[in-house]
Amino acid sequence: MTGAPSPDRRRFLTTGAAVLTAAASAQLWLPSAARAVETPLPDGVFSLGIASGDPLPDGIVLWTRLAPDPLHGGGMPDEIVPVAWEIAEDERLHKVVRRGTAHARPEYGHSVHVDVRGLRPDRAYWYRFRAGGRISPTGRTRTAPHPHTKGGTLRVALASCQNWQHGYFTPYADMHAQDPDLVLFVGDYIYESAPSSTAVRRHEGTGEPYTLVQYRNRYAQYRSDPDLAAMHANAPWVVTFDDHEVDNDWAGEIPQDPGKQSHDAFVARLTAAFQAYYEHMPVRATAIPTGPHIQMYRRLEFGRLVRLNVLDTRQFRSDQVTSQTAAEDPSLTMLGAGQKQWLLDGLHDSPARWNLIASQIMMAETDILPGAGKLWYYDAWDGYQVERNALLDEFASVRNPVVLSGDRHLTMISDLKKNFADPSSDVVGAEFVGTSISSNGDQDQAAFHAQWDPLKADNPHWKVIDAHRGYHLFDIRRDGIDARVRVVDTVVRPQATASTLATLRVETDEPGVQVV
Repeated sequence: MTGAPSPDRRRFLTTGAAVLTAAASAQLWLPSAARAVETPLPDGVFSLGIASGDPLPDGIVLWTRLAPDPLHGGGMPDEIVPVAWEIAEDERLHKVVRRGTAHARPEYGHSVHVDVRGLRPDRAYWYRFRAGGRISPTGRTRTAPHPHTKGGTLRVALASCQNWQHGYFTPYADMHAQDPDLVLFVGDYIYESAPSSTAVRRHEGTGEPYTLVQYRNRYAQYRSDPDLAAMHANAPWVVTFDDHEVDNDWAGEIPQDPGKQSHDAFVARLTAAFQAYYEHMPVRATAIPTGPHIQMYRRLEFGRLVRLNVLDTRQFRSDQVTSQTAAEDPSLTMLGAGQKQWLLDGLHDSPARWNLIASQIMMAETDILPGAGKLWYYDAWDGYQVERNALLDEFASVRNPVVLSGDRHLTMISDLKKNFADPSSDVVGAEFVGTSISSNGDQDQAAFHAQWDPLKADNPHWKVIDAHRGYHLFDIRRDGIDARVRVVDTVVRPQATASTLATLRVETDEPGVQVV
């Protein structure tokens, strides 16, 4: 993340086990006594791949889940299975710096989360797992810079909203080629919708997931996408969830359809969904759920260059309202008192040049009523006007706040205004709402522009709006952020052609975003 990338670091990796073809290497990994007591496991035990996440200057989380029969509960015996792991300074894993044994437990779906420490800052590492005589693919990851590092570059890819039924996850192939230091995923990793006979790819199962096994099967299906698996194996991820990991538009312990899901039933669904989420994400043990609760908001540092504040805009929010007047109720909260104070403290005492806020849903105003008056989407920050406006007021005294969001299935890049009701109000930050990986499929561009272009006059803070599928790529330096909107020409076929739709720039200490 500092200086020019080395050739090794920019090498294109695969998720296959090509580097593991030497049988002797596999046999030499463990002492003979340990190999002798290994219980053989079937082929495909690493079918869900590998991943890493939440980088620290001296550490990283390594993840896998043993699942030889991934779409039917996993297929593992109801017993604890030892999983050896190792992490090295080279791609062939000759220079191993840490190794150990984790335990894949049936109560956590035989998932493994290894919180490796004692690593060197700001460097690439390669890692793999072994269980029951089987060896995983090799993955690459990277630690964060030293806390006092002021310079360097951080390349971040922003992704969200990958609906299996709407298309293939083709944007990840291009993301892989762009080789980010970090993938920031801000929600809707899976969709809870029932299988559709007209889908590009049909969801597994017979309906929506409600139980732990059903959520596990849904995650397993999504993890089977080859482009997603390759991207997980090539860079560390920082993740948070939005609504579809549980139920569309849920808020706190309130489902989308409380008339059809009782409180107790929805609490049971939350409990199952959160456990499955933890089991499939490269997150630390702090995220182990306690019933229907999971700790997801957290903060990561990348030297003195970037402080990344990851929000949870679902667990603590008030229920959505349905009118403009109700949206201006000062009692409504998106973050809850504790998370809101945590965020403000982290913004105001930040030593970083750039203060990034990962928000699952859009913060800038979206006025969808042409002409006089306002009409908002009430599930987004527009439905929580008083708290949003107070937060934007605080942005005026925060250095370089930039919000990175998802949810909308559109690219929507905006200036953040201190008061959206006043077009002449000060700009206090920038927001990049990333488009979806596949949700909404190959959208009708003419229909999109017919719907949205007439709204530009009512939303002068918008800089770019678009309906192609893709992701956003950021090169962050002390003097500015260079952003590219990367899009693909299709998600209804397994391969796609990628291009840059727009290039933008955020200058240090100059709030707002400019189209280049």
